[in-house]
Amino acid sequence: MTDFYDVGAVGAAATNLFHGWGYDFYRAENQLRADDQMIRSKVGQILGFAHADVAAAETAYRRAFMPPPTRARPFPDPAAIAGAQALERVGRELIALIGRVQAQPVPGNDRMTQRYRDEADTLAYLRDHDRVLVGQAALLRATIEAQSGELLLTQIAEIDQGLTALRRTLEDRASALSSATR
Repeated sequence: MTDFYDVGAVGAAATNLFHGWGYDFYRAENQLRADDQMIRSKVGQILGFAHADVAAAETAYRRAFMPPPTRARPFPDPAAIAGAQALERVGRELIALIGRVQAQPVPGNDRMTQRYRDEADTLAYLRDHDRVLVGQAALLRATIEAQSGELLLTQIAEIDQGLTALRRTLEDRASALSSATR
């Protein structure tokens, strides 16, 4: 047998490579970082479903309340236009939130920054924010899911509160990270 097949030597070489790449399977920070990415992916998915529901409700609302123009009614009802625009705005805000969720920073995985801060504590703090984010996204989705455009318009204040809460949580999360890296 040669040293090539020696598990101890191969394991040591692999560990050396992982450390060189800035990764170690057995560090809790790596698990927390992976969890953070997965959670944010799921939040984006939930918000994507909410956006699809709003888009479908907006389409049905436009179809029902904004018929093609006729000689008798060449212009749509201004209230119907305002309602369609409100639903469109909610859809745009959901898309913007999806982008913000996916673009949220996480602590870098390098040896220099690990010297100056406790990465595990920072990631655990971000995990707590991500849990709130998941709950807020799920609640917003439940409010929007399978609702008609007319019903969504009656709940627009509640939907706006949900969107504001999500933005605030994202801002808190980003500020927690920026203060942790100082």
